[in-house]
Amino acid sequence: MENGKLKKENIVSDKSFAFAVRIVKLYQYLANNKKEYVLSKQILRSGTSIGANVSEVQQGQSKKDFLMKMNISLKECSETKYWIKLLAATDYIDSKMKESIYNDCVELEKLLTAIVNKTAKNIK
Repeated sequence: MENGKLKKENIVSDKSFAFAVRIVKLYQYLANNKKEYVLSKQILRSGTSIGANVSEVQQGQSKKDFLMKMNISLKECSETKYWIKLLAATDYIDSKMKESIYNDCVELEKLLTAIVNKTAKNIK
């Protein structure tokens, strides 16, 4: 379909999947190279949850269900930004790595925010 909503959902689905792949690779790097297992599990959970919730929303039963899952994705995105900043502040990742993955997270957050805001307006 060519409607704007479906296109945006596909964009956010594609971007959240690509972001999850980056998060898995970051986790592997942290576990294998830095021998860091606690923070890396946290970012693995939150960073991959974004796309999992976006994927789950494809089977949403109502606009409220859709909005709820997108809000969860948005919250997970915010949490992931926290873990990225913490990993950089504790020297587990360098500034170049931090900026790259953080910028991707912010871009995803902006997409999710736009979808949440538009959906919330349409529900009222």
